[in-house]
Amino acid sequence: MMKKHIKALVSAVAFTTLWGGVAVQAQAEEMEQFIPLFTYRTGSFAPLGIPWADGKIDYLRLVNARDGGINGVKLRFEECETGYATDRGVECYERLKNAYGGASGFDSQSTGITFAVSDKAPHDKVAIETVGYGLSQSADGRVFKWNFPLLGNYWTAADVMIQDIAKREGGLDKLKGKKIALVHHDSPYGKEPIPLLKARAEANGFKFLIYPVTAPGVEQKSTWLNIRKERPDYVLLWSAGIMTPTAIREAQATGYSREKIYGIWWAGSESDVRDLGAVAKGYNIITIHNTGDSSGKVYDDLKTHLFDKGQAKTDSVGTIAYNRGMVISMLQVEAIRTAQEKFGKGKHMTPEQVRWGFENLNLTEERLKELGFDKMLRPVKTTCENHMGDDWARIMRWDGAKFVETSDQWYQADKSFVDPIIKAEAEKYAKEKQIEIRDCSKEQS
Repeated sequence: MMKKHIKALVSAVAFTTLWGGVAVQAQAEEMEQFIPLFTYRTGSFAPLGIPWADGKIDYLRLVNARDGGINGVKLRFEECETGYATDRGVECYERLKNAYGGASGFDSQSTGITFAVSDKAPHDKVAIETVGYGLSQSADGRVFKWNFPLLGNYWTAADVMIQDIAKREGGLDKLKGKKIALVHHDSPYGKEPIPLLKARAEANGFKFLIYPVTAPGVEQKSTWLNIRKERPDYVLLWSAGIMTPTAIREAQATGYSREKIYGIWWAGSESDVRDLGAVAKGYNIITIHNTGDSSGKVYDDLKTHLFDKGQAKTDSVGTIAYNRGMVISMLQVEAIRTAQEKFGKGKHMTPEQVRWGFENLNLTEERLKELGFDKMLRPVKTTCENHMGDDWARIMRWDGAKFVETSDQWYQADKSFVDPIIKAEAEKYAKEKQIEIRDCSKEQS
């Protein structure tokens, strides 16, 4: 009997210790905020994905090192390599959506992955943050409660490109009779700008030419031979990774002026053109923030809290892609902080509370200055109806060694073109997916 009693006592102690440890672990996780990080450090898009991922991670490390987290709640993050493949992205999403108390939103890093997880997000109640990409119609928060295509989408980008071309030509009326071509990655990502460009072509009288390029985009000779034959006045390039330098080399080989090419922001980082040097000189890009730079308060803080301690510094620091990674993480951190203002400072925020934070962002010029992003970004504010916030963009040009601003002008898309497409496509999506359209006037703030 004594042996049985001792055995039972030992078992009870072990059970208590085990579950006590689990309770402590659970309590620790409740005081952390989990941010899953989809990355693609491998594959054809890796030249973009690596600095993008580095920027995202370094900013999260900075918030922990400098601030001790968000009002005392440390950030926990974990990379999941997708290789830009949709199936791998969905696997990452399923594995991480409920980890460590629930994901504080997903930056899916791929239009294809975004399409796939957007169907899952309303059921799982987790936010999808797509800064400058994703489903363009998800700017309509009435339909896409869980999607946040912050700062701009592919329709705003295409519209700004047309505006800048018109400015070069002397006005929108001067576009009549011109030819504007789209060379695009033959994927959901590359096809996104087509509805807007068709609307612009009809309104402004230019001929719109479409040239899809099979992934990964290393074979483009026939495309650029057709461009030499058709002789479009301008080419819009919707590419990423190795497709971008390939396109620029083919443009040179066929004698097409790089000054007449406009690359989307994912085709506009130093890694795309650095090895090309003078071959890419004159190449234009659109960007949702200022050029790659390593000055300003956020970089002072990185130096003090990370770089000087031998942590996190990479060759991509200061590049456009690295800075965009930091911007993405900053927006996610500020969504969590905004949620804390409503639901309790110093507390772990649930995925649904973080979603509310994304929907109520208000990054004023003063707040951006406090964060050290005032040199990179213009103010942005989201609402129930508007999940994109303010779309500001500018045009840069490669001078053979670096990207430089072509002017001080910041553009915004023409709402008379963009908004009707967003509304129509969002309502079409709602009908297909049987989604009830929210009445934002009844939503509680």
